[in-house]
Amino acid sequence: MEKIETLEDFYQHKFNYLPSNLQNDIGHFNVFRTEDCVGPNAKPVVYTRRDFYKVGLVRGHNRYHYADKSLEVNGTTLIFFNPQVPYTFESLSEPRTGFFCIFSKSFFTENLRGRLSDLPMFMPGGKPAYILDAEQESHVVHIFERMLEEIRSDYAFKYDLIRNYVTELTHFALKTRPSEELYQHPDAKSRITAVFTELLERQFPIEAPSQRFTMRSAKDFASQLAVHVNHLNRAIKETTGKTTTHLIAERVAAEARSLLRHTDWNVSEISYCLGFEEPAHFNNFFKKQMQITPTKFRLSA
Repeated sequence: MEKIETLEDFYQHKFNYLPSNLQNDIGHFNVFRTEDCVGPNAKPVVYTRRDFYKVGLVRGHNRYHYADKSLEVNGTTLIFFNPQVPYTFESLSEPRTGFFCIFSKSFFTENLRGRLSDLPMFMPGGKPAYILDAEQESHVVHIFERMLEEIRSDYAFKYDLIRNYVTELTHFALKTRPSEELYQHPDAKSRITAVFTELLERQFPIEAPSQRFTMRSAKDFASQLAVHVNHLNRAIKETTGKTTTHLIAERVAAEARSLLRHTDWNVSEISYCLGFEEPAHFNNFFKKQMQITPTKFRLSA
């Protein structure tokens, strides 16, 4: 899977510059007209996770690949992307017009009641697309135009207004229904396996004894992806030939070998950071995986 795209990557990729306020304490926000960000030499959007949120009004014929879903949209759609799942899209018509805004999690951290990830359109297993009729499109366009107006202003409290506009977009969407008929699953199993793998890898490497591997079961991953654990297990088995539990155990064993070889942490510390409640449980796990105890492995390494 491709590396996570950062805000810095986004600006370098789209505009070949970094804005001066990118590391601002209030978090980052920006808003754009789509036509100002695309051109005949535009690079394709890679299937990857971003470390920022994105909300867009898109027009025309487009195909989106989002976690384990594919969406084909022909018309005007309000669409939400979150940092927890990878996505890409293909434009199937020209010209591409619309609006989108991007913002970091910290832009809302102190100002939103609850968490962004609790909103249905930002949940990993949620449905992010909302088809708009002409009247709804006009309303959403007006919100984006107000964002553009404020972002260019020198008003001292403009970001408070902008947060309100983003919140208005989310509530406007929630009052409508997500467009169920858009969702297809031509390659759902491989996509959900890719997201599972990315979530598993995101927990490594373990770099300090205080760091802890917490998503240890198929149920933990299914909960994070908002899918039933049986659906996750079937998808992974069919795409990899291995069970979810086996893949998790393989990755934990690989990290255990690395920590035993390359750190001076004792077995109890390694046991703790890999999520085992007792060193004896880690010893039994490691011996089952490697046919040797952790201590003997370390001595032989």
